[in-house]
Amino acid sequence: MLAVLSPGQGSQKPGFLTPWLDLTGTAARLREWSALAGVDLLHLGTDADADEIKDTARTQPLLVAAALLAAEQLPLDGVALAVGHSVGELGAAAVAGVLSADAAITLAGVRGREMAAACALEPTGMAAVLGGDPDEVIAAIEANDLYAANRNGAGQIVAAGALPGLDKLAAAPPTRARVVRLKVAGAFHTPYMAPAETALAAAAAQITPADPARTLLSNLDGTAVDNGPAMVQRLVRQVTAPVRWDLCMRTLADLGVTGVIELPPAGSLAGLIKRELKGDGAPEIVTLNTPDDLPAARDLIARIGGRS
Repeated sequence: MLAVLSPGQGSQKPGFLTPWLDLTGTAARLREWSALAGVDLLHLGTDADADEIKDTARTQPLLVAAALLAAEQLPLDGVALAVGHSVGELGAAAVAGVLSADAAITLAGVRGREMAAACALEPTGMAAVLGGDPDEVIAAIEANDLYAANRNGAGQIVAAGALPGLDKLAAAPPTRARVVRLKVAGAFHTPYMAPAETALAAAAAQITPADPARTLLSNLDGTAVDNGPAMVQRLVRQVTAPVRWDLCMRTLADLGVTGVIELPPAGSLAGLIKRELKGDGAPEIVTLNTPDDLPAARDLIARIGGRS
């Protein structure tokens, strides 16, 4: 079985879409999507610097556009499963057929703008807790009135919440763990994002989803969702709910996934899978970052695509 992964915020790099403009029609596609997203995706993916593309309002539609731009170059009939991380779930939902590409880009634009606005209401942030006993890490996070916003597996849990709580966590980290502050605008995937969830729900109500054409996993609990409207509800809820990427990876293993293609900007999710899914059952991985990687991705689909 072959899975396609769509990465989330933090994976972007300056100029990462530049090589894709060599493909016919990609620049025009980005211009069309820019009108839907309310940001200049062509500029953001090519000429913008690191500071500009870390702005939540710009980053989220940019990442979804990048994933879908590459996915359009693949024979998706051979793909059995799709899953995304955080905003990458919108890209995965489009790959699975729940959303049209246009709808996914539109919702990513709303999600990014509204989450950026929610971040401005109160000073909050996030920090990665690396290593340590998972139960002890969760207990330390909660003891500082923080939330475990991302459980990424591979010894990585992300804490989020008010800045004083993050400072206390960093000053007294759990045993055998270290705390690394993340350069983000606020506490994503926590109740601090409630206004953004409300706004996204209103936008999502204007979308008519379809049931997925392939297995689609949810960040809420790692389960496969076979109903389009239910998946959209989960996409909305996920703005304030933790990202359970650890459970998504467990489901990949349980389903016997033997091949993985990470859409651009690729690398972060592939790294987590390499560290978590080891041994004889480790899947073959292709990181798709430029058109030069397309032959390897197509070859993987041809060899194991659709196999369950």
